[in-house]
Amino acid sequence: MPVLENGLKGTIITGLAVGIGVALVAPVVIPVLASVAKPLAKALIKNGLVLFEKGKEAAAELGEVVEDLVAESKAEMTETQKEVVAAEAERGA
Repeated sequence: MPVLENGLKGTIITGLAVGIGVALVAPVVIPVLASVAKPLAKALIKNGLVLFEKGKEAAAELGEVVEDLVAESKAEMTETQKEVVAAEAERGA
């Protein structure tokens, strides 16, 4: 089993080296990443809010168009019903 022992020793040593390296570099890297990540996150949130507002406006406009179409359809139906009643009244008279 010498292969497993050497493999494990290499893995442990490598893991320790990476851990120590990260611990030494983290105090420098984290503030840099934070200074980049915060403005990026704010920009993403702002863009999301703008898109949301535009979506609300588009939905409101679509709602108005649908309401207009429904009102026009009802008016046409009422007119057609009046014409049918008038035609039936003429036949009956």
